[in-house]
Amino acid sequence: MTEQEFRAVYPLIAEWMQKTLAEQAAAARPVASLGFGRLAHYYDERTPASAKVVFVPKVPMPPLSAMGLDGFRNFEQMNAGGMTFFDTYFVRANHARDESLHFHELVHVIQWRHLGAERFLALYAGGPERFGCRKSPLEVIAFKLQHRFEREAQPFSVEAACQNLIQDMTSHGDGPAFSNRP
Repeated sequence: MTEQEFRAVYPLIAEWMQKTLAEQAAAARPVASLGFGRLAHYYDERTPASAKVVFVPKVPMPPLSAMGLDGFRNFEQMNAGGMTFFDTYFVRANHARDESLHFHELVHVIQWRHLGAERFLALYAGGPERFGCRKSPLEVIAFKLQHRFEREAQPFSVEAACQNLIQDMTSHGDGPAFSNRP
């Protein structure tokens, strides 16, 4: 994807996400209301209180190929357990009690908050083409922190760890890299 292609579709993606969030607003609930015991030890109080979750049978995926981004068909067809848009994430209902998945999606909430919508989407959009979906730099950060959550008994500040990893990523050139193709 070229930077020009991204700039052309960014408003369409953001609009689709806002529309999807508006349609699901009544079903959204604060993550803090789920009663997960460990999350409070990793996130500051405001993150689980302000972030929202919506349980759905199938996680909504932006229709990127319909927006002219044919290289994202695999991404669209992925049967993801969760997907984050801004401060709200969607989780397949059969994963509703998976605290580790909620941890992962909250990492994305922090990334959205730290980077802002346009920069988050630019980084995320460059990932699947360059690295594949799971090896996209923002996913690598989320999985790295999720693995720590699953394996380490000692809590850590996800906010600080996420900010450090984003800073490392962007300082090493793993930021949005758009192709030079016409």
